[in-house]
Amino acid sequence: MNRLWGYLSALLVALLFGIWFTLDKTLLGYLHPLALAAMVYTLAGAFLFLIRVSPLHDKILEILHRETKVEINISRRDYLTLFLTAIFGAVLAPALYLNGLNQITAVNAALLANFEVLFIIILGIFFLKEKVKPKDILGFGFLMIGAIFLSTNNLQNLSFDQNLVGSLLVIASGFFWSLDTILTKFLSNKRDVFFLTGLKCSIGGLILFTISFYLGLSFTLPVNMIPLLLFIGLVCMSFSIVLIYLAIREIGSTRTGSIYSTSSLFGAFIAFSVLGEPLKISQLLFGVLMFVGILILYKNGDET
Repeated sequence: MNRLWGYLSALLVALLFGIWFTLDKTLLGYLHPLALAAMVYTLAGAFLFLIRVSPLHDKILEILHRETKVEINISRRDYLTLFLTAIFGAVLAPALYLNGLNQITAVNAALLANFEVLFIIILGIFFLKEKVKPKDILGFGFLMIGAIFLSTNNLQNLSFDQNLVGSLLVIASGFFWSLDTILTKFLSNKRDVFFLTGLKCSIGGLILFTISFYLGLSFTLPVNMIPLLLFIGLVCMSFSIVLIYLAIREIGSTRTGSIYSTSSLFGAFIAFSVLGEPLKISQLLFGVLMFVGILILYKNGDET
């Protein structure tokens, strides 16, 4: 049952990130990406700390850890690992990605961002020694093919005669996000998950705010857009970062990172239902292919 919850948690993370990236299109019309990221991470950190000091905290932890042995103590090494995940995943990765995106097309950036999944698989196998069977490769392949197709919309307008530096920056951002996922494995068995995730978001938000202030970026947002910002920060970011810990704990970084690629599918659905963007039959078919890949990984997990 815990393994099932691990897969469901990974899918929920992909759903929340798909919603987040899609709704960001609206807020980016008013805010610079770095300023928006700073506000989202800060809101998430504040909300997670609020949960930690609330009367519901212990009850929520009992549900999250009901059948799992967790560690209570947090060592200095754990704090160092947490700080590195904040630097890699909440500062360097988004900064590199956004700078790269400014130099190449969104289509190319979406394609190159899928390198993150490859990095996670490689790092998970060689550094975390996570077990991967020959059948798993087929599941990973289905997920990658579906993610590439959905993120590039049939590979239309794809070209590689663009700025090489921009492309390398996007690939580098995927590498740092993969390091974030891999390092989170060492923290995923800690009991006080709300403290750890709240601290991570707060560190990332503080650094991003500092950079944004230094660059003179504006944080002005119309009043009618504030509910959308709150939804992204308090729901999408807060819940997703907690669920990442649970997913990695139960099914490992490799599978969690691979399933995360379905965020492109969920993003397409949200764009269709909220923004009115077209949703093609071919996109649905590749979405089905991705879920077949997840089923392959889940079935193989039963055999271990």
